[in-house]
Amino acid sequence: MTARATRTPDALMRPEVLAQPAYQVADATGLIKLDAMENPHPWPGDMEDAWLAALRDPQLNRYPDAQALGLAAQVRAAYGVPEAAGLMFGNGSDELIQILITAVAGSGRPVLAPEPTFVMYGVLARALGVPFVGVPLNADFTLDLEAMRAAMAEHNPAVVFLAYPNNPSGTLDDAATVEAVVDANPGVTVVDEAYAPFAAHSFLSRVGADDGLMVMRTVSKLGLAGARLGYLAGTPAWIDALDRLRLPYNINTLTQRSVAFALAHRDTLDAQARSIVEERDRLSERLSATTGVEQVFPSQANFILFRVHTGQGHATFAALRDAGILIKDVGRAHPLLADCLRVTVGRPDENDAFLAALGQALSA
Repeated sequence: MTARATRTPDALMRPEVLAQPAYQVADATGLIKLDAMENPHPWPGDMEDAWLAALRDPQLNRYPDAQALGLAAQVRAAYGVPEAAGLMFGNGSDELIQILITAVAGSGRPVLAPEPTFVMYGVLARALGVPFVGVPLNADFTLDLEAMRAAMAEHNPAVVFLAYPNNPSGTLDDAATVEAVVDANPGVTVVDEAYAPFAAHSFLSRVGADDGLMVMRTVSKLGLAGARLGYLAGTPAWIDALDRLRLPYNINTLTQRSVAFALAHRDTLDAQARSIVEERDRLSERLSATTGVEQVFPSQANFILFRVHTGQGHATFAALRDAGILIKDVGRAHPLLADCLRVTVGRPDENDAFLAALGQALSA
């Protein structure tokens, strides 16, 4: 082999990493964007003006607060993070998932999650050379507790990720079922509450006393997707250990200031979340009454998963895109998702445009 050939990606990277596609983000230029579970509501003008004022004198010549201590105090106060729990921030939840998997990579034990679920659990495990075990959900996208128990007993996972509510289904499993997974798991269970602003239950208040439970959240769905901030709560021993893998100054000054400002104006963001929940319920009812929609799955998130007639999923997605509406085609991601599409809850006018275009696509 020549020296030049030894420095190519094929020579230096693991085949399983090269074999998986990059995370795809669709181009939404000129389209009504209902594919990424974002809050569709901009900030009111006076709030935006106050935010810009809060960013004055940012001192960008200095490194940010390395531990984001001021922001941590606000997050604890705003969301009731127990005093007994440690708290760590990441550049979005993705960085926290990466840190968690990196931390256990030397244990020889796999990462486990029910499937279909958030794809980054598996993507990052494979990228880091850690085995990933997927356990199929029930047909209604609820946890198969017996299958989970059997898989944990067989594989002895280091980490189990549970999206709560799940993505892409929006399912919020019974709390007792999640507790049973935590109790049976020989490793750590990370309850990923990315959609907590729209869900009826949370495990955050239980964090801090049990080494087997962590809760992870993000501010993205609340209306701060552009800030890229996630946080992880767990026992102080775990957070201290994981913090040794966190890159220095990973949360920049503008993000810290912006999120701190937003938390000081929580009433506006909470009101937006409530309006999204109301609109989610209206959209779900309208979808259920749409001819050609076979099934609408109950959601506790800011999106809805629905199934169309057999073989029509991708064609329906393409027809919607041609009509100027971008949603998510998840039908090829897992056998349980055949002919399923996922739509983010937008503003009422956006949802009405989606429903009209969907009706035309399905009638055609």
